[in-house]
Amino acid sequence: MKTYSISEVAESFNMTPHTLRYYDKEGLFPSIERTTGGKRIFKQSDMDALKVIECLKSSGMPIKEIKHFIEWCSEGDSTLQQRYDMFLERKASVEAQMEELKKTMEVIEHKCFYYKSALDSGTEDVHKNNKIKSSSAAH
Repeated sequence: MKTYSISEVAESFNMTPHTLRYYDKEGLFPSIERTTGGKRIFKQSDMDALKVIECLKSSGMPIKEIKHFIEWCSEGDSTLQQRYDMFLERKASVEAQMEELKKTMEVIEHKCFYYKSALDSGTEDVHKNNKIKSSSAAH
C-alpha cells in the first residue's frame, strides 16, 4: 500500500505541513498512523478524506462542523441521514454564495465596461447621459 509523508501530502494539496498538523490536532484524521518515530503516515484513504475536508472548508464550513462530519463517518451507517442533510445544507449554502458572486460579477462587469468606455473616449464624460442610472454607484 502506497503511503505519503506529510510533506508529500502538503505539496499535493498546496498547503503547509503546519495546516495538516493542525487538522490532525483538531481530530480530522482519526485513523492516521504514525511511524515509531511519531511521524504521520498518510494513506490514500487519508488523501481522499482530505479532499472532502478541503471541499467543506472552501464551502465555508467551520473546522468544528467538519470534525462532526468526520465523527459521523466513523460511526458508520447510523449517521447516513445526518451526513446527507449536512451536504444538502452545504449545497444550499454554496448555491447562495454563487448567487451573491453572480451579482458581484455583474457590478464588476458593468464597471469594466464603464471604465473601458471612458478610456476609449478619453473621459468619463462619455457617461454623462447615463448619470441618472449610475449616480447611486460610485465611479
